[in-house]
Amino acid sequence: MQEHIEFSPSFTMLTMELAPGEQFQAETGAMVALNGCEIQTKSGGGFLKGLKKMVVGGESFFLNTFTAGPAGGWVSFAPSSSGDIMSYDVSPGRELFIQSGSYLASNTTIQTDTKFQGLKGLFSGESMFFIRAFTESQGRVYFNSFGAIKPIVIQPGQTITVDTGHVVAFESSVQYSIKKLGGLKSALLGGEGLVMDFTGQGTVWVQTRNISSFASRIIPFLPSPNR
Repeated sequence: MQEHIEFSPSFTMLTMELAPGEQFQAETGAMVALNGCEIQTKSGGGFLKGLKKMVVGGESFFLNTFTAGPAGGWVSFAPSSSGDIMSYDVSPGRELFIQSGSYLASNTTIQTDTKFQGLKGLFSGESMFFIRAFTESQGRVYFNSFGAIKPIVIQPGQTITVDTGHVVAFESSVQYSIKKLGGLKSALLGGEGLVMDFTGQGTVWVQTRNISSFASRIIPFLPSPNR
């Protein structure tokens, strides 16, 4: 299995070349084109896990599994918003948490579940849940952003603060807490809301654009039903 990432970082596309019989899974609606592969659609992680991810995690209930035919094949994927794609190697004890809506694809050895952000996530304007990517063997997960992605390495003793709308993913080796940035005046007049403080040792990936802020910019220009 070989990966090719093109057109980074603004309009990135992932293409996987599969040997005969190899399989790969992706979020429904992510496929751009394919050759020599068959598709099977099923609930991600089983019925209950798939339902939980759909209801509380904002992800699709289903995943598409692509299987290469006798001559091999390839399949290309792209996220729904313009941005970048990055990968992460998952192994036992090395998990990745991905902001809801940013999971794109993975090896079929990767399992996904949800993790609650905490009650403060209810008021952050973002999803209350992260997608947890884990495995009992080895595998690679691909995640996407709105805008470009920047990795931030956290060293012991550091505290890195990130706006909740710019968090894309983080390693399970880091710890986080959610808090309000500044006081009420900062929230109302400064345009800032809740942030996440990351500590420990590991990497956090942030995106250069905030899709919630972008949506609030364009909503006033959309036609209303009364017009």
